[in-house]
Amino acid sequence: MFNFFKKNNSSDENTNNESEKSKSFWNFSFEGLKKTISNTTQNLVDNVVSNIEKEEEFDDFILDDMEDLLIKADLGVDLAASLTDKLRKQNTIKPSKVKQYLREEFTKILKNAGSSELNYDDGKLNIYFITGVNGAGKTTLIAKLANNFRMSGKKVLVAAGDTYRAAAEEQLDIWAKRAQVDIYRKDGIDSAAVVYDSIKKAQSEAYDVLLIDTAGRLHNKRNLMEELNKIRSVIDKLAPGALKESILVLDANTGQNGLSQAKLFSETVNLTCAALTKLDGSAKGGIIISIAKEFNLPVKLIGVGEKIDDLKLFNPDDFIEALFS
Repeated sequence: MFNFFKKNNSSDENTNNESEKSKSFWNFSFEGLKKTISNTTQNLVDNVVSNIEKEEEFDDFILDDMEDLLIKADLGVDLAASLTDKLRKQNTIKPSKVKQYLREEFTKILKNAGSSELNYDDGKLNIYFITGVNGAGKTTLIAKLANNFRMSGKKVLVAAGDTYRAAAEEQLDIWAKRAQVDIYRKDGIDSAAVVYDSIKKAQSEAYDVLLIDTAGRLHNKRNLMEELNKIRSVIDKLAPGALKESILVLDANTGQNGLSQAKLFSETVNLTCAALTKLDGSAKGGIIISIAKEFNLPVKLIGVGEKIDDLKLFNPDDFIEALFS
């Protein structure tokens, strides 16, 4: 259960004040979400609906057009085909109801992917294993996640597990300072060794949260996957049960390229959720639905800006409502 807002040894009034302050860093207003995904709404919903709903009946030509529009909206070939095939096999839903149809189908997909709540256990070490390709926004997401945990009253340690990319540790160090959290780094050594030491430090010094950065280079997939496997083995051996989430970080602007990235990492890492960065201004937010459908992988975090507190919890109900309102 994701609950950062319970404070011990304080008055109810102080608890409520701290609770509201903490929530403001995690939650996102509906209007803010609606504005953030406005380009996705135009691309994924408005364009499709405006071109289809005026027709009297579905036929092969109209459904082919609808499928093309969904593909162009970065929903993906397989999902677009699945949605239109359902319409080919029925005669009760009319084009005038296409908006309602899409809303219901998208809702089912997101619900079937599982809970969007970020796992966390009070009174224990909570480890978050962060993966994703270079350039997806892993470093800034880790910093924002660390900041939100700290603002929720948690003691946070960041492990600089990407020990081979040039300046990776320095970048993470800078962001850790901005987030006002601790960092463990040993440049140029095996990443699994860094993770080993960071877990020991987190356990001995009673940290609530350990965020583990990892490499994301794809030019040598075999080495990358072996490295991620080693890190997972270290976590499982040293801190069984402490791993709360294996998070895949995706850049919203990559669209369907995110599916190939998810496939690559899911083959090695037992992913539990995705985090979508740079959602603000992107027209390709439909990847949220594609990832949920293809991999049963819920999105739990969304990046909605460049500021340190611009990382929010993803709410699928609010997302659907904003997408179709």
